[in-house]
Amino acid sequence: MPDEHGRRRRRKRPARSEQARWRPTRPHGSLDAGGPVRVHDEIDEKALEAVRTWIDRAERIVVLTGAGISTDSGIPDFRGPKGLWTNNPGAERMATLRHYVADPAVRRRAWKNRLESAAGQAAPNDGHRALVDLERRGKLHTLITQNVDGLHQKAGTSPERVVEIHGNTREVVCLDCGERAPMTRALDRVRAGENDPSCRTCGGILKSATISFGQGLVAGDLLRAEDAARACDLMLAVGTTLAVFPIAAIVPVAGDSGARVVIVNADPTEMDHLADAVLRGSISAILPRLVAPTRLR
Repeated sequence: MPDEHGRRRRRKRPARSEQARWRPTRPHGSLDAGGPVRVHDEIDEKALEAVRTWIDRAERIVVLTGAGISTDSGIPDFRGPKGLWTNNPGAERMATLRHYVADPAVRRRAWKNRLESAAGQAAPNDGHRALVDLERRGKLHTLITQNVDGLHQKAGTSPERVVEIHGNTREVVCLDCGERAPMTRALDRVRAGENDPSCRTCGGILKSATISFGQGLVAGDLLRAEDAARACDLMLAVGTTLAVFPIAAIVPVAGDSGARVVIVNADPTEMDHLADAVLRGSISAILPRLVAPTRLR
C-alpha cells in the first residue's frame, strides 16, 4: 500500500538467522511451510518437498532465468566451469560494445560465430517446458530471462509474460539510426560474402539486438522486472550465477519485499546465502519435479 507521500511501503522482512546456512521461518501469507530449509549441495527430497509446497501455495511467482537453463539444449553457459568465457576469455570481447564498435576484426568474428552457431537450431528442454506448466497452473506472474535464445517462447511461455532483459538474437539493430531487421536477413548477407554487413539505410554498424557489455538495459524492461519482484510471493532464480547487475538485484528486492527466494542451479551462486532454499543439480531434471501439481506427484 502507498504511504501518505504516494510511495510504496515495503513489507518487513524478519532478520536473518545467525546460522549461515539456515533461514528463519517467515510468516508470509499462504507460503509459510512451517520451518526453514537447509541449503544443500545435493538434491534433497526434504528441500524439494518444501519448495513444492511453497509453489503450490504461491499466487504470484516470478522466475529469473540465466544461461544454465539452456545448457541442456546444447547452448553453453558463460561463467560456469565449462563456460564459453571461462574457457575462452577472448570471446567476451565480442559481447563488449566498445570492442565491437572499434574493431572490425571483432565484428567479423562475431558474424562468423553467429553463422556457425547451432543456437538457432536449439530446442527447448524439460526445464523450459516446466515453466510453461507453471504458467498453465496460473502461478507464473512474470518470467525475466537473461537469455537471448528465445527458448522460453519456443517452449510455449506466453510472450507477454516474458521480459528479455538482455534483448534477443532474432533481430539486428543499427547502432547509428536504430533501424531493426530480422537476423535472418543479415545472416543471408554474410553467407553471400559480406563479412561485416552494414545498415542498408544509413551505412551504420549492425549488431544483434542484444544488450552488450557497455550498453544500458532498456529502462522499461528493468522497471517491469523490479515491479514484478516487489509484487511476487515467490522468486525462483534458475540457471544464473546472480553475478550480473543490475538485474541480479531483483532477487534481494523480492526477498526484502517478503517473498520466498529459491535458487536452482548446477553450481553455487553469488546469492545462495540469501535464499530460503538452494537446489543444486540438473535444471531440466529438477524443475519438472518442482512444478508438477500435487495430484500428479
